[in-house]
Amino acid sequence: MLAAWAITIVLALGCLGTTVAWAQIQASEYQVKAAFVFKFGNYVEWPPQTFATSSSPLVIGVVGADALGDELTRISIGRTVGGRPVVIRKLRYGESLTGLHAVFIGKSTDEQLAATLDAGKGQSILTITESEDGLRHGSVINFVVVSDKVRFDISLPSAEAGRLKISSQLLAVARKIEGAP
Repeated sequence: MLAAWAITIVLALGCLGTTVAWAQIQASEYQVKAAFVFKFGNYVEWPPQTFATSSSPLVIGVVGADALGDELTRISIGRTVGGRPVVIRKLRYGESLTGLHAVFIGKSTDEQLAATLDAGKGQSILTITESEDGLRHGSVINFVVVSDKVRFDISLPSAEAGRLKISSQLLAVARKIEGAP
């Protein structure tokens, strides 16, 4: 479906240049990923001490993917996740992840990815990536595109290291689960 839609856009916008067409295709993929990132919060349980109060916001950081950050901001306005308001913070590679409950790390070099994931170690942060080696580097959830559909893989050992509990409902729709019994 995504491929057919992408081909239609490329053909329709061909006279405007490939840059515009590619931006449209990427925007669609980021819309789907942003919706997933927003919904993931409903299927993850953080340790009780992670939030200062029962009404503290769920803070989601976005690194290296401004288009996804913009879409995530748009869809989270006036909505809650697990009864909590949602705050989106755009970050640059190398910025602190302190205060985040989830972070999406866009496509990056292995060094950027490893450094960003290392910065979150020891904290209860749901890390979400879209890199081929995301799980190998310690991400909890990694997006993949399979047969023109956005899917995701989950690493239970990475979730456990962050003291995060992933709902069986989310595990049931994952493409692959690392560390499953």
